[in-house]
Parts: sequence; C-alpha cells; structure tokens
Amino acid sequence: MLPQAFDVTDKVVFITGAGRGIGKGIAQVLAEAGADVALNSLTPRYVEGVAAEIAEASGRKVVPVIADVTRTDDVQRAVDLVMETFGQIDVLINNLGDAIYKPLVALPGQETAALTDEELNRVMDVNLTEAILCTRAVGPHMLARRSGKVINISSWTARQGGGDMVVYSIAKTGLAGFTRAQALEWAPYGVHVNSIAPGIFPDPVTVGDDGMQRAKDMAARSVPLTRPGELREVGFLALYLASAASDYMTGQTIFLDGGMSL
Repeated sequence: MLPQAFDVTDKVVFITGAGRGIGKGIAQVLAEAGADVALNSLTPRYVEGVAAEIAEASGRKVVPVIADVTRTDDVQRAVDLVMETFGQIDVLINNLGDAIYKPLVALPGQETAALTDEELNRVMDVNLTEAILCTRAVGPHMLARRSGKVINISSWTARQGGGDMVVYSIAKTGLAGFTRAQALEWAPYGVHVNSIAPGIFPDPVTVGDDGMQRAKDMAARSVPLTRPGELREVGFLALYLASAASDYMTGQTIFLDGGMSL
C-alpha cells in the first residue's frame, strides 16, 4: 500500500496533448491512482478511444476535451468545460509539445531547408505558449482555493541542445524558466509549479514496430541506461508531483531521461 501522501483519489487532473504518447501514460497512472481525468487533444482521433480505455481499466471518470490549447478562446472553453464537468481542477499538466527537425538557417552543404516563420511560431506555441495560456486560465481557480499543482512537461533539451532542434530547445528552456518564475509568484498561495523533462519516450501504438526499433537503437547509442523510457514511467513521477508527497517542492525541473542530460 502506498503512503497516504501519494493518494490522489477524487483529484481532478487536466492534461493537455493527452491523446497519445507521454500524456496518455500520465493519464493511465493517475487514473489508476484514483484521479478523475480530462484528456485534451486537438482532434478526437486518438483521445476518445484512450479516454474510454482508461475509464474502463480504472473505474474513474475520464473525459476527452477537444480544443486547440494554443489559442486563448479554446483554452478558456476547455477549462470551462472541465469545471462544469468536475467542479474543480486540482492538477494541470501542460503536456502538449512537438518538434520540427530543421535548422534555424540553411546549413552549407546540406539539403534541409531552414525553419519557416510558420514552423517557428508553431514550435513555440505548442511547447511554451500553450503552457502559459492554460496556466493563466486555471490559475484563478487554484489561487481562490489556495491549493493546486501545475506540472509542465519540458525536455532533456532544456539542458542540452541538439542539432536541428534550436527553436524546440529554446521553447523547452523557456518552459523551465516559466516554471521557476510562476512557482515563485504562486508559492505564497499554496500552488506548486514543477516540470518533468523526459528523454526518449516513444509510443508503441503510434510509432509502430519500426519506430520502436529506431528508438531502441537510438537509446542504445545515446542513453547511458541504454534503453528508451516507458510512457508510464513519466506517469509515476507525475503522480509524485500531483500528490501531497511533493508539497515541499516547487519551481524544479526534474530530468527523467536515462542520463541523457548528464
């Protein structure tokens, strides 16, 4: 039996970008631990099936929330829907993120084109702007209750950049800075803000057998622990940060990357 401090029974968790990947793994663990979960995605393609699957497996209330959380109006609509459905939001997990692997400027002797303005803005929006917008929308509810947990999903690139990932690294580094600053602003009101910075965490359902093999090969070369992470492993750390067990931690970015950032 887990210590009482890890109990999240009847907590309400709102997770962005949760139709697949790390968001799905986090949702599975938190629902199994007793939380009710709102899963956000831009489209219903994956998230409706994932929500039904997790609800059946856990016995908890799990609902899909279709919204573009890089847009202020959609964010507010999504938060209002979660509040109407559950009556509260105890934990916000800003998980949405994606990378476009292009250089900032076309490199001599290479064929890959430079990142366009549209692509640059998209990378910044899905990795940083969405976290700011969602935190701003949920903040009044948590501040009024003087209780809440915000968990931002950053990346190992917040510490160590990579080729063709300049803007992505900028956004994730900014997310770590946002975590520190927002944690300081809200600490007197009982609201905690922390980040998880994952390494390689492929989703077997969406990348397929070939993608999983590529991830394993990459991890064998670049990860000190020589393997990719499993989606639920991010969920285990999220459970700690979502629970009372982490009540003396705020403003931190925890690297869960098998040693990639060392």
